[in-house]
Amino acid sequence: MCSDATKSPVRGKIIILSAPSGSGKSTIISRLMQDPELKLGFSISATSRAPRGQEINGREYYFISADEFKQRAARGEFVEWEEVYPGTCYGTLASEVDRVCGAGRNLIMDIDVKGGINVKKRFGAEAIALFIMPPSAEELEKRLRGRGTDPEESIARRLAKAEYEMTFAGSYDTTIINDDLEEAVERTRRAITDFLAR
Repeated sequence: MCSDATKSPVRGKIIILSAPSGSGKSTIISRLMQDPELKLGFSISATSRAPRGQEINGREYYFISADEFKQRAARGEFVEWEEVYPGTCYGTLASEVDRVCGAGRNLIMDIDVKGGINVKKRFGAEAIALFIMPPSAEELEKRLRGRGTDPEESIARRLAKAEYEMTFAGSYDTTIINDDLEEAVERTRRAITDFLAR
């Protein structure tokens, strides 16, 4: 199924979710994780950045140094990775895919657009790629400003990145517009349920 590294009679499938920052993707994933019928396990990404605030290694991310990240990437230990910001890499370890899928759970991945496309290419029919789209660029800006956590420079950078990321939506299996959270959660759940039933 989602990897051949572990020979197991029951293997999970892969659900990829990508979206610009502020689109509500994390909230949607959090709601889906509460649905026992989906049998979801969350993929913990690796990053070369330092922990922020109360983040704990192995909970929010696997925190590794930039040198170790590059060495592990060179050894082919990632199913996908990207230098998202200069000097800051994020990626998904193959061991993380095996950990979740090998236990018979379906792996839900919260990853950037290029990583999502790469994982979909690698796993083909064993993966579904869903793109969560904000209703408009204006609404996205309103949401980012409403957080009250980012300086103006960071908001401008996130908006520019979001505009770029939205150009990849057509490469995903399904695009879900999050103009109403309850509806977006339900549409995402239906897309996943249909995929798992195949």
